[in-house]
Formats: sequence, C-alpha cells, structure tokens
Amino acid sequence: MKGFFTKQETISKERPTGKINSCASCGLYKNCQHPKMGITGNGRKNILIIGPSNSSQDDESGTRWLSREGQVLSSELKKYGINLYEDCYHINAVNCYTNERHKGKLSLAVNCCRKTVLKAIEKLSPDSIILLGTEAVMSVIGHRWKAGDLDTIDKWRGWIIPDQEFKAWICPTIAPEFLIQGKEEVKTVFSNDIRRIIPFLDKKVPRYKFPDYISLQSLKPLKQITSGIICFDYETTGLKPEDEGHKIVCMSIYSTQLDKLFSFPIPEKKKKLKPVLKLLTNPAIGKRAHNMKFEDKWTSVIFGVNVQNWEFDSQIAAHQLDNRFGVTGLKFQTYVNFGIVDYSSSVAEFLKSKGRNANEKNTILELIKTKEGMDKLLSYCAYDSWFEYLLSEKQQAELNFDGLPF
Repeated sequence: MKGFFTKQETISKERPTGKINSCASCGLYKNCQHPKMGITGNGRKNILIIGPSNSSQDDESGTRWLSREGQVLSSELKKYGINLYEDCYHINAVNCYTNERHKGKLSLAVNCCRKTVLKAIEKLSPDSIILLGTEAVMSVIGHRWKAGDLDTIDKWRGWIIPDQEFKAWICPTIAPEFLIQGKEEVKTVFSNDIRRIIPFLDKKVPRYKFPDYISLQSLKPLKQITSGIICFDYETTGLKPEDEGHKIVCMSIYSTQLDKLFSFPIPEKKKKLKPVLKLLTNPAIGKRAHNMKFEDKWTSVIFGVNVQNWEFDSQIAAHQLDNRFGVTGLKFQTYVNFGIVDYSSSVAEFLKSKGRNANEKNTILELIKTKEGMDKLLSYCAYDSWFEYLLSEKQQAELNFDGLPF
C-alpha cells in the first residue's frame, strides 16, 4: 500500500521544542464549542479507541463519532462484534476541534494533548488500544520511539503490539476519514487490521523482561559452548571493516546450550580472542544474527576467519514475513513483536557516523572511555543478541522453518 494514503497521514518530522505541553501553548480550545473533550464510551470490552481529532459535528454536540466517519467506523466494528459506543472507550490525540491540517501545527497539538491521552490510559487500564491514524500513533508511540522517525501509518498498521509499558495490545490502523472515500481496498485494509486484534481481546499481554547478562573479563567461559545455537552481535566503529582504523569494539553471544547471555569488549591481543574464533568456526554450532552479512564480513576482515554454519538471519525472515519499507530493523521488530519500545537511546548517538559519509567513524570510542559508557554499550549489545534470539524463534514458528540455511 506504499503511497496509498494522503500526505496528511505522514507524521511530521518536526519536533516542537520549548514549553509547549499545555493547552495554552496549543490554543485550539479558544475556538471550540466543546473544548478539551474527555473520555466517552462505556468500555464494556475494555477497548480504548484513540482517534485523530474531533469533527465539527462532535464539537457541536459534545459527543464523539456523530460524523459520517463515526458512522462508518461503527458499522465496520460491528462486523466483528464490537459496539463502538458500548464496548469501547474513546479519546482523541487532539481533544479539541480543528480544521487545521498543517502537519507542523498538528504535531504541536498532539504534543500538547499527550498528557491527557496518557492520563486516560493510566485511568482506564485498557486491555486493547486501537490507534486510528497517524496522530494517534504519534500520541501514544511517538514520544517513546527513539529509533528514528515514525514515518507513515503504512509502516505501523497491521501490527498487534504487546506494549510492555501500557500492558495492552496496541493495534494501529488507518484513520476513519479514509473509510468514507468509498474505496473497497481501504475498507479491506481496515477490516484486516481489526480482524487481527479480535483474538487478543480476551488475552493478557505476555511479559517480556531484559535478562541478566554476564559481562566477561576473560573469554574462557565461552569454551563451555560446544553445541546448540548462538545468536551474536557486534558493535563497531563504522559500517565497512575494510576502511583503515575500523575495529570491533565489543561482542555479545546468547547460547542455547548454556541458556546464558554474554557480553564483552574485544581484547586487543588476538591470542586472547581464541575462544571466540573457535566458537565462530565450529560447524557443530548453529549461528544466527540480524543482518548476518554484517557480522560475517566483519568477522572475515577483522578476525581473519569465516563463520561456519550460518543457520538463520532474522532480518531476512522479517522481510519474508512483511516486505513493507522500514520494518525489518531489529529495534522496530523488537517493539512490534515484544512491545519493548526502547533499549538503545542511551548509546544511539555514539553509533552514528559523524559526517555525511555513512562510513566515517562513529563516536563509540568516546563512549567507552568511562566504565559507565562501556557498561551501557555492553548492555545494549547483549540485548541485541537476546532479541535476535527471541525474534528468530518466533519467526521460525511463523515460517514453519525446516532448518535449511538461507
């Protein structure tokens, strides 16, 4: 559906700064008949629907979903046994009426109204949250998403996210305004999204926790790994190992044999690296990674050995399962599959190239000058390997993976 929705469905990249998180900063309430509309609906099934902004009819009456969009939304939900008014609570990303569609101003309004939305979620403790359109996604996810721009609703719709912070299933889908355009493919998209949430309405969100990891000073414990599968990840000074001065700074490994997660700096002396090299070249141990060509190339160039028995690449599998643009990154996959929205922001700025050339060195070496910085990097690296493992297991179940290598 790339490019299917109109430009107003594109989340603004503008991030207003300063003291803006108030109704006074926004000012929409001054021109409304029913400003700052609160929670509506009876919520019998404990579903919270978050829409974009109130319509003119909503503003006139003080009641949500009286517009044509609301009628179509009600009709579509009814097909799946959901009564819009009795089974759901409602609130909007912007809870005052506005006919302003300039995305920068909408972004400001969403930011100012976010406190109201978050208080509603805290008060209601919904089991499921349906996000109708880009503004709703921006309201609930935008301030927590640290792994890049939110892009468009095309990227977010269709996922049923077990959000760990809200302890609720989150279902992003298209805004109701598109349903009244009469295009059957739009209704099909919306229908498919709602159909996906139905089996989860009576299920509790599974809880995912960050596991403890072992920070190694010596690599000798890795000699215990002789079979099973390892997921591993590198943190490096750039993207291309061939360029002068680049190095692998640290590595993490999750072993299914030991059910242990390790993270460690790469020793300067190659002699101390022998347990790692032996592990990577052991054909009896299956290897997994997210974008394995990255780890494969860095292993070959920096360590001078070739990884043996690559078994699975969770990035390739992500593309096989969903070929939309921008959905295969590990941080995105971790959130939409396991509901953990951020574990990288403490180190992210140090992993970016300093210049316009994407392969210029990043500032990771600045980060690890302190013990605190190294600890942050080792933790981040460890979680990458752990989520690679969780993701690969889930993907293999979905793909009915037969054990053949890619």
